[in-house]
Amino acid sequence: MDASVGIRLASGVVTPLVKKLFRGEGAGAGLVDRPVRISSYVSLREQRVLSRDDLRRLADQLVAEALRAPGEQPLPPGEEAGVAAALAVTLHSLGDLALKDVQAVEMGPRAFAAALRGAAPATGLGRDAQLFHDRLLETTCLHILQFFTTRSTFIPAALVESAHRQAETIAKIDALLARIPRQDGRDTEFEARYLEYLAQRHGTLTIFGIDLAPGSARWPLDAAYVSLEVVSPGPAGSDPGAGPVRWPAAPRWLSAGSRASDASPHDGHRVLLRGEAGSGKTTLIQQLAVSAGREGTAAGLVPYVLPLRTLTRHGGPLPAAEDFLAATALKGQSPEGWEDRVLRAGRGLILVDGIDEIPETERARARDWLVDLFAAYPGNRWLVTSRPSAVRPDWLAREEFTELALVPMNRAAVAAFVTRWHAAAEAGEALRDQLLESLATKPELARLATNPLLCGLICALHRERRGFLPSGRKELYTAALSMLLHRRDRERELRLPELAEEPQLQLLQRLAYWLIRNGRTEIGRDRATALITAALPAVPAAQALGDGRAVLRHLLDRTGLLRAPTEDTLEFVHRTFQDFLGARAALDEGSLGELTRHADDDQWEDVIRMAVAQGRPRERAAIIGDLLVRGSDRAVLLALASLEYAAELEPELREDVRTAARRIIPPATKDAADTLGRIGPLILDLLPPGGDAPDDSAVLSVTAAVETRSPEALGYLAGYGRHADQRVREALVRGWRRFDAHQYAAQVLARMEPPPDHVVVDSDARLAALTSFTGPPGLFIGRDVGREALAGFLVRQPVSGLTLWYFDGGTDVEFLRGHTSLRRLQINAWSELADLSPLHGLPVEEVSLYLDNSTPLGPALQTWPRLRTLALTGRNGPWSFRDFSEECRPEHLDLTGVAPDLAGLGRLRSLRVLALGFDWRPSGAAAWAELSALRDLEVIEVHPDVLEDLAAFGDLPSLREVRYYDDDKELDPEVEERVLRRFPHARMHFLAAMYDI
Repeated sequence: MDASVGIRLASGVVTPLVKKLFRGEGAGAGLVDRPVRISSYVSLREQRVLSRDDLRRLADQLVAEALRAPGEQPLPPGEEAGVAAALAVTLHSLGDLALKDVQAVEMGPRAFAAALRGAAPATGLGRDAQLFHDRLLETTCLHILQFFTTRSTFIPAALVESAHRQAETIAKIDALLARIPRQDGRDTEFEARYLEYLAQRHGTLTIFGIDLAPGSARWPLDAAYVSLEVVSPGPAGSDPGAGPVRWPAAPRWLSAGSRASDASPHDGHRVLLRGEAGSGKTTLIQQLAVSAGREGTAAGLVPYVLPLRTLTRHGGPLPAAEDFLAATALKGQSPEGWEDRVLRAGRGLILVDGIDEIPETERARARDWLVDLFAAYPGNRWLVTSRPSAVRPDWLAREEFTELALVPMNRAAVAAFVTRWHAAAEAGEALRDQLLESLATKPELARLATNPLLCGLICALHRERRGFLPSGRKELYTAALSMLLHRRDRERELRLPELAEEPQLQLLQRLAYWLIRNGRTEIGRDRATALITAALPAVPAAQALGDGRAVLRHLLDRTGLLRAPTEDTLEFVHRTFQDFLGARAALDEGSLGELTRHADDDQWEDVIRMAVAQGRPRERAAIIGDLLVRGSDRAVLLALASLEYAAELEPELREDVRTAARRIIPPATKDAADTLGRIGPLILDLLPPGGDAPDDSAVLSVTAAVETRSPEALGYLAGYGRHADQRVREALVRGWRRFDAHQYAAQVLARMEPPPDHVVVDSDARLAALTSFTGPPGLFIGRDVGREALAGFLVRQPVSGLTLWYFDGGTDVEFLRGHTSLRRLQINAWSELADLSPLHGLPVEEVSLYLDNSTPLGPALQTWPRLRTLALTGRNGPWSFRDFSEECRPEHLDLTGVAPDLAGLGRLRSLRVLALGFDWRPSGAAAWAELSALRDLEVIEVHPDVLEDLAAFGDLPSLREVRYYDDDKELDPEVEERVLRRFPHARMHFLAAMYDI
């Protein structure tokens, strides 16, 4: 039988039949009394001119006329009645259409017929009968549309519809014109100027503390910037960086496990980025602003850098959109309304720097300001930075912000920083290599070089002192201050009186303490002058420079510790120096009580620790003892962290601190674990050992130990290698990113038993660091791992699981041939892969494929007798359910986006979970027969449009859960009721749409 041939019916025969379907209509455009919706034409609705029996007789006539055509009959004998009945039901759906006749004519007969089929229930016909039905329906629809065009109301209604659409088009064009740059060119001209300003303003970094040739103290950001790594600080047990981020509009420019220097600001939405002092938050903002600006107006993205310390220094309201340039030299020069047009068009990249640098009492106001901006200008990209403890973890969660954290620099990043620093400073390769050797062989020095600020200070001191370096943080800061205060400004060659180091420190620390007490990081020039003037009588040596204004100018121009972000404000070159000098001032004033009263204020945390480091033994004891008296968890942790800085302290007091700390160790939350870990390796003796810790304490203890990033933690973490809790094992694997790759792999990963099953490998170097395991591990291979490196690894090390994520490995998987230990295989987005034959016969049990090509999959399925789970996403090569090996007993099939033909499905009677995907629709009775053969199926996933037919035709006695996908419309309660009535032991479950980014 061939039902695919065309069906032609004479107009003289069909037209009278078609007219019976519709009522008569008067002339006009149909704007009043009777609308021109198709359902209002149909005879079988309210007036009941045409009954169901009439409609069936009409369908019988249509089928009979179609079968009179000469040639081979398209239907087997006896199926005429079934087709006629189905056609009658389909034509009956004319009364349910909300289309207008004008819209129907525009659709054409084929699309109009598809709309009718979609509104009608499934026909249940066989293949030939279904094809005949569809062709006959299309032919009938052609005559229906012809009938519409002959009605007296059609042409007037079409004219009215055209007028409406023209008005809508004009309105949309007007809205578009309002969002794009002004046609007079002023917006475009100013944007070009503004982006050039950003490149000049933020495109360089300054090397502080060394003497360079004139003009060379600032060097290009491209040459200076070292790639920073970010991770998601999610809950304990989560796996940041372990593969893709699954979440709508995930920011690839700052996504978990990514490198921020590879950023493209077009890839993200809203990010709250946390980082310790000196970790590179502000420098990252510079890099993002410059990289976005370099793409020019053609890319459409406009960066705004908003330093909160500058915008809030006078305590006034935070800026509205039109004031975003208030902290720049272009203030007041943009075309009127330019900022509003940019943000309404969603072209803004708003970089809000330093939530932690405004007083805690003002942060709620800052959040309200951000929320108002989000509401007024949706669709833009946002980055907000903060120190880790300045705001609570969910501070912007309701605004759909993703939280990420800057990771301390690892050995590779430190080496890159040192290399670039010495090249820019022209310090020579010998000095560079000497410092790299010291960092590799002295753990106490390597622990200091964890962020760009400290790493830069170490480089400068190493150069200044010709290889001699301090051994502790206090000594490092003291030496750095000494170096900076003795700089010589060779460019100016000014002949000014020399000023000793101590008088300069006395004046600078007063400025620092004022800023700390007032919760600021910027001070007005007039206020700073007044503070210096008031201090001069007590510092007579400084009076040789002149009055307070002259002394302040000297401190700004000559010390390298102060800078002027604007014409009328000053700030320290980094917050760390402000805290160090502020602690010195507090000790000089004897303000120990004021220090400890602020133990629960994150802005005072480093000040208190620096006070312990610089204080005399009695002062240290007083501060630490006072913290213990306060008794809050934060105060006790601060006392514990301060032990590292207390060179001399009574043993009894040290033990008191440890005893108090045991009350809150092991930590109770992820945030507490992170805070504890930042104290350093001294917490390791207080954490429970691996064999004794219960599951919840174990995962948080491991998290805290990892956060120390100390080589001393490796032995402690290795003690958890046999822990059974999966969250603990995942935390151990994640910890690899925080330590030297070779040491951690050898001392921790290699001792895990059973071996880890999800080790994320993002480079050839990391793959080479994996030397041995207690058994075959599971690996997640990122896109930056090369085929040659992977093939070499697999020769020496069998694996039990392998994920190839956006792998660029040629056209075959020859490196997996004969890999008899492989049980789990996932290949995602390997479009060039054309030869799957090396996978034939492998003992795989779990397979997930997204090949995006036409490589045949069926031959491989035939050779996998152990297959238990199969997931197919997107476009893969030809396969069918009949291809499954006779020996395999699959239990879980996930066919998201595949829309499979169910032929042969019924033989897979071991299935427990079946996800048919968003696009699958039943093809008729045969599909339901295959599905109903799965007597042990417990879970099914379908589109909500399938639920009604599932309730009507599905026979699944073991079904316990019906999952349906999100399609942006609510589920009809009656449909849900029918499903639950059909499957009384099942429950309904809604699946939110998720997207792989």
